[in-house]
Amino acid sequence: MHLKNPADLASRLELAEPQRVLLVDSPGELSTLVAGARFGGKTTRETSGDAIRSVKEKFDAILVWREDRSGSRSIFERAVERLEPGGALWIVTAMKKVRGPRTPAVHRLELSDLVKAFQKEGLAHDRDVRVTAWNVAYRFVKT
Repeated sequence: MHLKNPADLASRLELAEPQRVLLVDSPGELSTLVAGARFGGKTTRETSGDAIRSVKEKFDAILVWREDRSGSRSIFERAVERLEPGGALWIVTAMKKVRGPRTPAVHRLELSDLVKAFQKEGLAHDRDVRVTAWNVAYRFVKT
């Protein structure tokens, strides 16, 4: 995977400053980059979507890497439960009209799916960050 502008990606995703960050299904290269940008006793925890249930604490920022629709609802619900009030939830998905991601375009999550899923939780989409040539991160915050 080739991250887009890796030197400033953690700051564009605003993952260097929060005290506690949770990375869910994050590729190793991105996890290493985020952990390397954080210092001063800040917590960075990684987990899989299947194991998020075992995470009990709350986080100031959560990044979920999810390209496929299947199983995403339960992962998103658990991520929202672990988000501190005032925190930011980043969802990284494969872009719809690109070739390269292993998830077929018909099964990929789209921004409209995410907006609908998080609207009932009081979370609104407020910005995007391009992560790779094929992936984009959407940020959701409480309105």
